[in-house]
Amino acid sequence: MNKELEFWVATSAIPGVGTATFNYLLKKFKTLKVFWQTNDDQIRKLKLDGKTKESIIEFRNRVDPKVYLSTVYEKEIKVVSVVERGYPANLRQISDAPPVLYYKGSLLPGDDLAIAVVGARYATVYGRQVTEQLVSSLVTSGLIIVSGLARGIDSIAHKAALETGGRTIAVLGSGVDLIYPPENKSLSEKIIQHGAIVSEFPLGFPSVPSNFPARNRIISGFSLGVLVTEGAIDSGSLITAGCAAEQGREVFAVPGPINSKMSAGTNNLIKEGVHPVTSASDILQVLDIERKQAQIMAKTNQLSNKTKDKTEAKILKLLESGTRHVDKIAQETKITIGNVSATLSIMEIRGLVKNYGSGIWGV
Repeated sequence: MNKELEFWVATSAIPGVGTATFNYLLKKFKTLKVFWQTNDDQIRKLKLDGKTKESIIEFRNRVDPKVYLSTVYEKEIKVVSVVERGYPANLRQISDAPPVLYYKGSLLPGDDLAIAVVGARYATVYGRQVTEQLVSSLVTSGLIIVSGLARGIDSIAHKAALETGGRTIAVLGSGVDLIYPPENKSLSEKIIQHGAIVSEFPLGFPSVPSNFPARNRIISGFSLGVLVTEGAIDSGSLITAGCAAEQGREVFAVPGPINSKMSAGTNNLIKEGVHPVTSASDILQVLDIERKQAQIMAKTNQLSNKTKDKTEAKILKLLESGTRHVDKIAQETKITIGNVSATLSIMEIRGLVKNYGSGIWGV
């Protein structure tokens, strides 16, 4: 649980404050509440560049953390911090894990069984076919598909996962309130119903090229491995593959025609020693999926056995995926607000949930 969630979220939204600066501030002030209460003169003494210090001062002077968090919830956007149980376990393991994730949809314990599927923005017929075939088989085998909602292979992977009846997670290079590319607005709404759209970037943050390397490390961080189905030698998907290798994740590539420019990147990855893939079983064996599925099932059963009360179980399952306002809990569980409030009070006494104030609850 994170008793300082409002301060974490507000700090993550300060222009110029990325993961490294966020962690520096947390280490320097011990708590982010203290950071927000520190006077401007102390901020100017920090070992940060002048532009960042002035950005911090300006943002703190005009933004109330409690109001900012309420604004996030009013837009039906959820947040989870790296110290909370609902934060994706795979992502927490990377060295530069985002302190805060903004998301729409749901993040579940079973999402640990994820494979990232990335590739060329201008997919060939071959690239589309192999992506659809492999994603369909991977979803049928119980894997969650992670990608970046970009044009081409990313969009194909998300669509194939949904069409197979699976879950998929889209990691954005913008705030979750700004879908890019705009033609994927409808696709993003479907993903929210069967997975999540996720970003480390705050509300209103635009999609610009400099965001994508940071976005790519989250795509690979969410996943047990990264599959590149098609990509030229200069494809951005190779950056994601590089992130995966640095994070100690498995990297897979689909071989393509030697005379195809759009397969030059994947063929080169295979020459460099990544796992070649011609069927989903190649991935499942390397990742030892059956054993990991058993571990996830045991963890899920352990959580569900915390309570026998059906109302409590519904609320607990919902909060496992992130904090919620009491009104949203009632809306999403279809339980009356009075019943939800009474049940939450009982669950708090039993140590099952935490009241963060302002109507916000979590585990």
